[in-house]
Amino acid sequence: MTAEIITIGDEILIGQIVDTNSAWIAQRLNECGIRVASKWSVADDRQAITEAVEHALATSDVVIVTGGLGPTKDDITKKTLAELFGCGLVEHKPTYELVRKTLTARGIEFNPLNQAQALVPECCTVLMNYNGTAPGMWFERGRSVLVSLPGVPFEMKALMTDEVLPRLKAHFSLRAIVHKTMITFGLAESVLAQTIAPWENALPPFLHLAYLPSPSQIRLRLSAYEVDGIDATREIDRQFAQLETIIPAYVLGYDDATVFSAVAARLTAQKKTLAVAESCTGGRISSRFTAMAGASEYFLCGVTSYSNEAKATVLGVDPEAIREHGAVSQEVAEQMAQGVRRITGADYAIATTGIAGPTGGSADKPVGTVWIAVAHSEGVISRKMVYGQLREQNIERASATAANMLRLILNGHTDTLINAGML
Repeated sequence: MTAEIITIGDEILIGQIVDTNSAWIAQRLNECGIRVASKWSVADDRQAITEAVEHALATSDVVIVTGGLGPTKDDITKKTLAELFGCGLVEHKPTYELVRKTLTARGIEFNPLNQAQALVPECCTVLMNYNGTAPGMWFERGRSVLVSLPGVPFEMKALMTDEVLPRLKAHFSLRAIVHKTMITFGLAESVLAQTIAPWENALPPFLHLAYLPSPSQIRLRLSAYEVDGIDATREIDRQFAQLETIIPAYVLGYDDATVFSAVAARLTAQKKTLAVAESCTGGRISSRFTAMAGASEYFLCGVTSYSNEAKATVLGVDPEAIREHGAVSQEVAEQMAQGVRRITGADYAIATTGIAGPTGGSADKPVGTVWIAVAHSEGVISRKMVYGQLREQNIERASATAANMLRLILNGHTDTLINAGML
């Protein structure tokens, strides 16, 4: 069972708004067993809409269209769909009365443009919109169903939830689609693929593995399409449990897990505390932790010591170490971590100092050079990382790597931490 999603509106194509509707609709369709084959964005143009809809109806079982249902002249979706399905527009009395009452209650004139919202293609089933003025519309052609919905996200979501999804489940005989995503950190995509190749090659044929890389982590998604949902879920859980034994040091968790949430969970469970001293990451690490609920259980303090003076006066870094080795050095990073741990009494401390870029580098310390240190009761561990030229990416990667160093220590994977190339 496949679907296509079509979003209509010049504002999407010129980048004035971001299309969040498609992502939300795709998630909901997958949850009820409908696989999204493609997504289209087209202009407020009769020919463009017609071509997209005709193609979608010819190739998919379900077509979801959003946008172009407003009361103004540039919103032409309704008229175009009426022509495409070969019927005229008629007034839908329940919608007329609903729009009239809604606008009257808001003190808005029920003018001819708003009255025209009640005109719908005679050949559609009207889906009442209790959150706006444009109704949803359900069309059928042969084996395919097309649904036209308003582009306003909260109106679309209400109609999808209350009307469209229940109707699709009743109209089609749907089988489950199951997804689960493991979050990994610390192995490059090529190294990860090589490491888990025997496990991947032994997967059952009905399971599909996807690699989803980003600068700070790699997601591994297992999917099963049109299957028995319970059996597929159990098999996916079994396969991921096996994978955890193959790459135990690199698994952060599942679905929405991050390196920061993994550290937070471990600190909370162990009843340990954390302090952070940052230079090149500019408070990014602190903000990642404090953005999560429950941070007060473990997070004590974050110091952004950007200048050398702040490193010395606030954290107690030896000025001589800065003069001799430079602010971006192992000695300074370690003293920063030890200093913030000492002044806060935290069980663990993280420190970063580096050259985020795009300027400030040198031959021996190019842009992207970062020293990271983690201090705890048994001493301090530090690592030098060299990233690229992009400032934002350098800050994000250094922040995530620093948190991951602490995660490895908390989880007892110091053997992995010894190999800096694995971070």
